[in-house]
Amino acid sequence: MASIFSKIICGEIPCYKVAENAKFLALLDINALAVGHTLVIPKKETDYIFDLSDDELSEFIVFAKKVAVVLKKHVPCLKVGVSVIGLEVAHAHIHLIPINQVSDMNFSAPRIPVDKNLFEALSISIYNDFVKD
Repeated sequence: MASIFSKIICGEIPCYKVAENAKFLALLDINALAVGHTLVIPKKETDYIFDLSDDELSEFIVFAKKVAVVLKKHVPCLKVGVSVIGLEVAHAHIHLIPINQVSDMNFSAPRIPVDKNLFEALSISIYNDFVKD
């Protein structure tokens, strides 16, 4: 059965895309812990991140790094935190979360409400900057 991310990748479900190439997609998380919380996913449907080949995993991490660098330019924060949990959706993904303190990475914390206008503007500005680089 296709995951929600596979449905996003094939265009069945809309998203706030911030970066994309032939193998990977990055989008704003609509269940965000912070403004700019981004999910990076491989387009190849793979449940467990460590089931990716070494080359795929390397490319995945490098893509996520490029996204994080651009994300930090657009969302004021000390760092962009990285988390891989893998239980929420049966599709490998990396969380990139703008953080100012360790507690900003608390996945038990309440999620921020989605402000459609903010998400659209942020996704467009990050995407345009990502494409430029």
